[in-house]
Amino acid sequence: MLPKILVSACLLGSPVRYNGSAKTVAHALLDQWQREGRLVPVCPEVAGGFGVPRPPAEIAAAACGAAVLAGTARVIDVRGMDVTSHFVDGAQAALELALAHDCRFALLTDASPSCGSHAIYDGSFAGRKHAGAGVTTALLRQHGIEVFAETEIDALEARLARFNAQARVSRTRP
Repeated sequence: MLPKILVSACLLGSPVRYNGSAKTVAHALLDQWQREGRLVPVCPEVAGGFGVPRPPAEIAAAACGAAVLAGTARVIDVRGMDVTSHFVDGAQAALELALAHDCRFALLTDASPSCGSHAIYDGSFAGRKHAGAGVTTALLRQHGIEVFAETEIDALEARLARFNAQARVSRTRP
């Protein structure tokens, strides 16, 4: 059985981003995985209780998702409201969905305070990014789920090939 992939719903065309838009990615592998029934879409922010549209939010003080989960950093929206609980709830919902579908991999939207895997905004609302992961990515990684950015679809495919090869070897051993 081919492994399922948790995927940011906005990458599949759902208009769930903070500004009511999608961030649709056109890629043959995404189309193939969708046809195979392997994609499990989620928007952690919507799952955490946010509506669409919503004010932009960033992890404050150039912190990262792991610090939010540890309780040492907060997620603040552009109005100055603390929205940390929505992000933590959304991350938990995404994790539960991933576990329910036995997703070992995720393809998430980079730079998002939820889904960023390489870079996130620094909390200044000035468009500056820094290296780090969002809240959902941090929680998924804590549970052994490998997270890839939307720019890494080919790398995810290579990782899936290695995973499938390892699974075949495991099944043939006595």
